[in-house]
Amino acid sequence: MGKVTGFLEIDRQVAKYQPASDRIRHFREFTIPMSDQEVQKQAARCMDCGIPYCHGPTGCPVHNQIPDWNDLVYNNNWEQAIHNLHSTNNFPEFTGRVCPAPCEEACTLNLEDAPVAIKTVEQAIADKAYELGFIRPQPATVHTGKKVAIIGSGPAGMAAAQQLGRAGHDVHVYERESKPGGLLRYGIPDFKMEKNFIDRRVEQMKGEGVTFHCGVNVGVDVKVEQLLADHDAVLYCGGSETPREAGIPGTTLAGVHDAMPYLVQQNRRVGRENIDSVGWPADPILAGGKHIVVVGGGDTASDCVGTAFRQGAVKVTQLDIRPQPPEKEDKLAVWPFWATKMRTSSSQAEGAVREFQVATLEFIGEDGVLTGVKCCEVDDRRKPIAGTEFVIRADLAFIAIGFRGPFTDGVLKEMDGKLTLNTDRRGSTNVVANDKDYKTSVDKLWTAGDIRRGQSLVVWAIREGRQAARAIDEALMGSTVLPN
Repeated sequence: MGKVTGFLEIDRQVAKYQPASDRIRHFREFTIPMSDQEVQKQAARCMDCGIPYCHGPTGCPVHNQIPDWNDLVYNNNWEQAIHNLHSTNNFPEFTGRVCPAPCEEACTLNLEDAPVAIKTVEQAIADKAYELGFIRPQPATVHTGKKVAIIGSGPAGMAAAQQLGRAGHDVHVYERESKPGGLLRYGIPDFKMEKNFIDRRVEQMKGEGVTFHCGVNVGVDVKVEQLLADHDAVLYCGGSETPREAGIPGTTLAGVHDAMPYLVQQNRRVGRENIDSVGWPADPILAGGKHIVVVGGGDTASDCVGTAFRQGAVKVTQLDIRPQPPEKEDKLAVWPFWATKMRTSSSQAEGAVREFQVATLEFIGEDGVLTGVKCCEVDDRRKPIAGTEFVIRADLAFIAIGFRGPFTDGVLKEMDGKLTLNTDRRGSTNVVANDKDYKTSVDKLWTAGDIRRGQSLVVWAIREGRQAARAIDEALMGSTVLPN
């Protein structure tokens, strides 16, 4: 694949970033695009490895045919490359920006710590395809007369809507917020993905016959039962938005917040929208001139870090209860699976102080206002070590330890007792449906994405939306030509 000896001759290169001192002054994307020639050289590194784990179950959830489009890019065939990429992934410009790239972990060249720059090439293909006009509406030539409603316009809902629209169904997408995109728009900061990319896809989908109904909270403004009566099928693609309870004393102090309201507010500011949002507090949360503590070690915590720096935070400290991982993993023990190793996000690289193997004991304050976070070191079993307590100054603290399911005041409240739900060992509540037909316990109601599998990656949401669309098309028509 690519150039036969490319992996021997060409060093791995990925797109560079603007300096941290420059990028924290704005909320725009800060990746410096590579030239077409540089991207082609990176695609040329894809070797004939025999078994490409990159697009198997260990690598890419949507099973992108990575060696194939690397070869097409190397041979300057951008149009066929985007056609191949779209055959498995509706939105490569999204995943090329925000996916953590398990495909690169599974790359054979990662055995030498120099995997093919798959994510960089994927984003370049999508961006080049837009530049050259290869991405345009593909409306169905035959209409089925079937009507499908989709609740939620995140990546799962959008992927399903596009697939079902192209299959000839009349698709209506219902979104609680004022614009489509779900947490893709309102949860992910613009410095990781600017929202014009979502707008561009929405316009393409409108050109394919998909109708978007924004500002409609299903279960409140319109009943699920009404959608079921008016449509041949309904697909529920709600996001996982309810924060996991931290169980830390002092969370009621002014200045202590869950991560998502903070991120949603700033995304709405950048999008020039009112910060008021259904389900989230409306009081402004701003980090300018303040000492910030972020509790949690995942992507959401990192997004809080980057947002705080851009708002002008004096200092940002991130607390992670897990031990500091090794700089390098044992390849023979974990490859081609995702490895636990020291990773530094672009936001953390902007100046965050990272504390590992530290538990948050209490938020402390004066007169009801946060002043600090009491912490301690923990052992390998995450048990506090006596005598290691310390206090970190904090004017604002964000809790980013994950999500346990969707909001319960809409669809779930209306369908209480009708939908079969499952609560896992961490307290997350999901709607029960398998990953074959995606049907719920309610007739004519399917589900996909975070609402079914729990909080996960954008690429997993796209996969589930595509598969659910296939299942719905097959149920409505008796057969389907949509890809699995």
